[in-house]
Amino acid sequence: MKFRVEREALADAVAWTAKSLPARPPVPVLAGVLLAVDNHRLTVSGFDYEVSSQMGIDVQAETAGRVLVSGRLLAEITRALPNQPVQIEVTGPRAEITCGTARFTLPTMPVEDYPTLPEMPTVAGAIDSDDFASAVAQVAIAAGRDDTLPVLTGVRLDMDGEKLTMIATDRYRLAIRDLTWRPGTSDSVLNALVPAKTLADTAKAMAAGKEVAVALSQSGAGEGLIGFSGAGRRTTTRLLDGEFPKVRSLLPDSHAAQARVPSAAMAEVVKRVSLVAERNTPVRLSFEDGVLTVEAGGTDDARASESMDAEFEGEGLTIAFNPQFLLDGLSAIGSDTAVLSFTAPTKPAVLTGAPAEDAAVSSLSSYSYVLMPVRVSH
Repeated sequence: MKFRVEREALADAVAWTAKSLPARPPVPVLAGVLLAVDNHRLTVSGFDYEVSSQMGIDVQAETAGRVLVSGRLLAEITRALPNQPVQIEVTGPRAEITCGTARFTLPTMPVEDYPTLPEMPTVAGAIDSDDFASAVAQVAIAAGRDDTLPVLTGVRLDMDGEKLTMIATDRYRLAIRDLTWRPGTSDSVLNALVPAKTLADTAKAMAAGKEVAVALSQSGAGEGLIGFSGAGRRTTTRLLDGEFPKVRSLLPDSHAAQARVPSAAMAEVVKRVSLVAERNTPVRLSFEDGVLTVEAGGTDDARASESMDAEFEGEGLTIAFNPQFLLDGLSAIGSDTAVLSFTAPTKPAVLTGAPAEDAAVSSLSSYSYVLMPVRVSH
């Protein structure tokens, strides 16, 4: 096998594919990336039995073939090479990489031991890549990171006709986003629980394309597999097993009080005040007519408070939140103005973004970030 390729294209393909490789593979070949050349097309693949990644790029091929080499090492090498065409030639048990005057020789792994990548499931529909990337970024922040509760480490996708809903929760907060997509059939009703990290990496990588195709195995087929393709990339991942909690009931039908606050200014105040907060110590928000006061206390001596202007309707209240969870929500709403809706100091609060005044129709109202308050002793 021998071919030439532009360094940037090769580095991009290898970096994306190697990103999903396991840090401690159960068998050595799963640490490799598979390079396959056929008809002037290079396909770079990675697979760990859970997630598969694949990307194709055009090359100038002299001879076709396949080779398996260390994914992380190849990614580091291609990222460090000078910006010149790269030549890769495989001779026996060695792969030689030449770029300008730089030359590397890598040992190869047995290709015959590498597992076959899963086939893409049936395409269920497509969505604009920008909408997909922004929605996943808004929702995935609320997914859990505790592997002992695997169901909460995923993002639930509910597909009902042209409506696609994404939901994630770690029990302390909830993010939910509704958006439109283009289903394969108008009456399709599908759902899937996708690992949040894989979904976030995929959405970010495919944002360069125009749209993302979503492929989903039907019940009883494919062992619960979902696939995404776009921007020249293709990935599949196994779905998470288990029943996702019924969290929609956390969204209140009405509110007793509501505040409108500049998002960026509030985030800066929360960051400053929380400097004195010890780990897992909440910040307290006190609302009254026209004023928001943010307070935090760490040790007996370290305390902080800061006030800022805020529009507020309802009876004054004090409520406490995890500062990082609050900052995540302020960042995710994507609006200059944050709207916080309350029912009671001990009940979940809903954070949304106010649509721009000149926007006839805004997608911001379709995103809700629900925060569980933290009980504090006064």
